[in-house]
Amino acid sequence: MPLPTLLTDFIGLLFPQVCLACQEPLARGEDHICTDCRAQLPYTDYHRLPAAENPLARRFWGKLPIEHTFSYMRFQKHGRVQHLLHQLKYRNQQEVGQVLGRWFGAELAAAGFTDAFDLIVPVPLHPRKLATRGYNQADSFAEGMSLGLSCHWQSDALRRTTQTESQTRKNRLQRWQNVAEVFEVAHPELIAGRRILVVDDVLTTGATLEACAAVLLAARASTVSVATIATADR
Repeated sequence: MPLPTLLTDFIGLLFPQVCLACQEPLARGEDHICTDCRAQLPYTDYHRLPAAENPLARRFWGKLPIEHTFSYMRFQKHGRVQHLLHQLKYRNQQEVGQVLGRWFGAELAAAGFTDAFDLIVPVPLHPRKLATRGYNQADSFAEGMSLGLSCHWQSDALRRTTQTESQTRKNRLQRWQNVAEVFEVAHPELIAGRRILVVDDVLTTGATLEACAAVLLAARASTVSVATIATADR
């Protein structure tokens, strides 16, 4: 049964929940991120642009036929987005991905993408890294987006077969070489003929998402689109 309001307020005074972006106490009704931070997050709004005007789409031109390219926010060093991603990836705050995914999914639905996808697929972690971290941050985002878009998500549709080095300090060619042959489709029957939205935390060069999209298209996906929490400069 729900706790009485007075008891809930008392517990909140003793153990206040804080905003995962700025660490200030949350007000009643705020959901992991305070209203002020939510208003000031650097949204891209690229989903409102025609494909030809979307700067993220250009990262895949001439490489793969990506149907839609979305990213919720701009990554800014030492900013709120970096802090949120750090909480998500290294502090076991899976709620960050779920909340942002739910918000972004609802925005995409409102922009007319409600029926654009049949399945949401997260970029997978290697089993060893998954065992160490305990969760896949991209899966948390996929779960949230599935709620916002009312679209099913499948956490194990893709499999990472090789544990790769960090992409952080690599250039585009090195990033592509690092991930070119490390993904495979675990359940081809879920992919064939379906419109797939593959999601990750950050889009930089697009090499990881490109590698995932390639194996999904090879498995006869009808279309492949990509979405991330944030986009960073290459």
